[in-house]
Amino acid sequence: MVRFNMILLLIVVVCALGVVTSQHRARKLFQDLEGEQERARQLDVEYGQLQLELSTWATHPRIEKIARDRLRMVTPDAAGRVVVPVVKPVAKPVVKSDEKKKGAH
Repeated sequence: MVRFNMILLLIVVVCALGVVTSQHRARKLFQDLEGEQERARQLDVEYGQLQLELSTWATHPRIEKIARDRLRMVTPDAAGRVVVPVVKPVAKPVVKSDEKKKGAH
């Protein structure tokens, strides 16, 4: 009977150690998860800031300023402008292959 009680006690101790170990592992994983979620929030904020910065860099007035200052570009006067009219291409009638054969005979 004493031997049986010792075996049961050993099983209870092993199970208790398993529970403590699994709880510790679960807490550690939960902390890691919270850390990664915080990192994801930080990256979302940074992404929004980068999108705002990108839209600022591509504004029309900024591009014009760079063209004038760095590239020394100027807007041409009215005499220097040439307007080219848009000419639409004339579409050829589509002839089916059967009609080509009939027309050839």
